[in-house]
Amino acid sequence: MLFENDVVVITGAAKGIGAAAARAFRREGAILALLDVDDSASALARDLGGRSQAIRCDVSRGDDVKQAFANIRQSVGLPRVLVNNAGIQTYGTCADTDEQEWDRTINVNLKSQFLCAKYCIPAMLERGAGVIVNVASVQAFVSQNSVAAYTTSKSAILGLTRSIAVDYAPRIRCVAICPGTVDTPMLRDAIQLSPNPQEVLDECNQMHPVKRIGTPEEVAELIVFLASDKAGFITGQPIRIDGGLGLSIGGSKRG
Repeated sequence: MLFENDVVVITGAAKGIGAAAARAFRREGAILALLDVDDSASALARDLGGRSQAIRCDVSRGDDVKQAFANIRQSVGLPRVLVNNAGIQTYGTCADTDEQEWDRTINVNLKSQFLCAKYCIPAMLERGAGVIVNVASVQAFVSQNSVAAYTTSKSAILGLTRSIAVDYAPRIRCVAICPGTVDTPMLRDAIQLSPNPQEVLDECNQMHPVKRIGTPEEVAELIVFLASDKAGFITGQPIRIDGGLGLSIGGSKRG
């Protein structure tokens, strides 16, 4: 087991990539601290067992995060791994995104990763070492229409990742993963906004060169690998897991 009796903290752990990561780390023997505002994280913690616990926490709020990491230290010990996964998808251009929606997107997607790192890093240093995996997006490299706040938040995560990696090497590694479209509840909720959700899902499958979207379990396996000693020479890097999305610029065939 790669993480036997190691404490792993996962944000946005109630469902999607976060829940899949929780199952994958538990398989490897980890003690889990699952942070979410969704109460279904408690049921997941009970199902996983092994001293796993859910902590209700709004990771965009400093007081909540500070208290959560104090609880983790007291109840299960010092973290070896932090997975900054919590995030929301929002839509709008610069002109039509209101300030409140912009702030909410940046706070949940980006500020939360800063806050969790801020309160986790001292515990990791006390432990001796640790790994932080920040969940960004392929939209840190390419962008759709009308996702100004979202793509900005995900792009900035790459800068935060580099800064942590440089500031705390060699004792703490920090990497970012950049998924393409993944079959999560967040995706399903988003496509329901369309008059024809199945058509949107089909388009999502077709726009990836592998002709399908990813699964939360595939992303979780990458997270576990990057957090493990098997990836000990990787730090500060964005790792894309996107089915080849963005490789082609289109255009007509020749010859």
